[in-house]
Amino acid sequence: MSLDDAYARARDVKMLIFDVDGVLTDGTLFYGDDGQEYKAFNSRDGHGIKMLRAAGVEAAIITGRTSSVVLHRARNLGIHRIFQGADDKLDVYERLLAETGLEARETAYMGDDVVDLPVLRRCGFAVTVPGAPELVSSQAHYVTRALPGHGAAREACELIMRAQGSWEAQMALYNR
Repeated sequence: MSLDDAYARARDVKMLIFDVDGVLTDGTLFYGDDGQEYKAFNSRDGHGIKMLRAAGVEAAIITGRTSSVVLHRARNLGIHRIFQGADDKLDVYERLLAETGLEARETAYMGDDVVDLPVLRRCGFAVTVPGAPELVSSQAHYVTRALPGHGAAREACELIMRAQGSWEAQMALYNR
């Protein structure tokens, strides 16, 4: 898919939904001796999500794992729609569409593995990351240049803002 096609799809996006491991993180799982799970998140990815929300696009999370650190990070970013332990991500996605009244074409989903395929195939703008399995990247409308957990989410957020014409307004806040 061309960048123009990606921009055309991104123009309609009202909600960007993220997977966590392998998208907002590099996919590495850290466990302490006490069983506590730790994840490393990128601050630029987080600020990209905050800018996207300020530009009027909602953010959500659908993840197969359950972790208190994800809840803390999401709350820090102002993400209120958080679905953890999602064994069937498509079912959760369909409930999210029903709950919000959004159409599939108005949603973007960012995932990195085969468990994300049903949602990637259903949403209006499917985004994945470098290193995703070929089956996943072949279904995506856009593959980020940045690596997962190292700017990939920020890149997706910026692409949507640029496509919607809100990038300049967000940057004006920092060019004073």
